[in-house]
Amino acid sequence: MKALHIDFVSDVACPWCAVGLASLERALQKLDGELAVDVRFQPFELNPQMGPEGQDVAEHIQQKYGATPEQQEKNRAAIADRGAEVGFTFRREGRGRIWNTFDAHRLLAWAGELGARQQRDLKMALLKAYHGEAKNPSDHAVLAEVAASVGLDRKEAELILESDRYANEVREAERHFQQLGIQAVPSVIVNHRHLIQGGQPPEVFEQALRQIAGE
Repeated sequence: MKALHIDFVSDVACPWCAVGLASLERALQKLDGELAVDVRFQPFELNPQMGPEGQDVAEHIQQKYGATPEQQEKNRAAIADRGAEVGFTFRREGRGRIWNTFDAHRLLAWAGELGARQQRDLKMALLKAYHGEAKNPSDHAVLAEVAASVGLDRKEAELILESDRYANEVREAERHFQQLGIQAVPSVIVNHRHLIQGGQPPEVFEQALRQIAGE
């Protein structure tokens, strides 16, 4: 069986990352028994300078991208539809806020040391908490609760959040992938060489992974 390594570079605050992960997992289900795939989640912050108070989503997107309310609503509907196609449910009501995600990445670095499954479960739970339930991924109580919900040690999560553990690891990983030219997420890097960009449909991931494995 061919083995592949995937670095899934993403941010908890990125809706297309939620679509991309759910889509990739659909593809991996199709490839089960054909390929052995190790997926690791790597940090990328869309808004590293975001303060603890956060910012209204609509205000933020208008300032950052110049999108009108009508354009934003159209984009939200399109993302929600794409999510529904791969089994990810986005919260439709209310506008929500954008938050700093650095501490979420620190917890993901910890979970990655525990194992690929633990990191995957925490990643998906964080995406669902933010995009599905509008929970604040910078709130330590929320982060500890999400960690506990996937079977991780709540007390250990709280101790990590109260300290600066994994801060250097997250910053180093962020610099590494930025130096590789990653400027948008999700970025799916296969075997450290092949880049699949964006929240692609499952069949695109499936075809690309088969092609890479066959090389």
